[in-house]
Amino acid sequence: MVKSVKLVVEALLFSSDTPLTAKDIHTVLPETSMADIQSALRALTYEHEAMARSFVLKEVGGGYQFRSRSEYSPYILKMLQASPTRLSKATLETLAIIAYKQPILRQEIERIRGVDVGGILKTLLEKGLINIMGRKNLPGRPLVYGTTKKFLEVFDLKDIESLPKLKEISALGSEEEEPEKAAGESAAETFPAEGTPPGKTADDAAD
Repeated sequence: MVKSVKLVVEALLFSSDTPLTAKDIHTVLPETSMADIQSALRALTYEHEAMARSFVLKEVGGGYQFRSRSEYSPYILKMLQASPTRLSKATLETLAIIAYKQPILRQEIERIRGVDVGGILKTLLEKGLINIMGRKNLPGRPLVYGTTKKFLEVFDLKDIESLPKLKEISALGSEEEEPEKAAGESAAETFPAEGTPPGKTADDAAD
């Protein structure tokens, strides 16, 4: 592999505000083989991790993207004079149901949560975290919902299979249940950041 290929790939990744796949890069470098592009991506991932810089190259949302390390988020937020945008507990619960049960109908979500979720679905659609996947072949042709590529980027996931298993979450909840009761309060939920080139971190908020 020619060294310049790796540097060109690095420049493309650094300049893009969304994750790039090997195929995306190949459209810019059609004369370069997919094998060389994938080799460049592996080399860049290793090198940036080994350098212990403030950012790393990660595979998220099906592509590759430079992301600032979370420990630097307070400084970046201070520079941007922004504060994390928070999603309510109800919104996060609804998003979790969609993520784990997709494709899913609004009626199915409401059956699980026991409340109307019309407003919450609108919020999630506006933020680009979910989308309408189509309609189900049932009376009234109800809409079917699922998560988006942006959801993967925001929550720092390679793909939907990277979601923690439900049994892992249950185990974590059991461990934390007693300390939370003793404290008499629960921690606020923070909406993770979209990963962008080093200007933002995985803990920053996405408007």
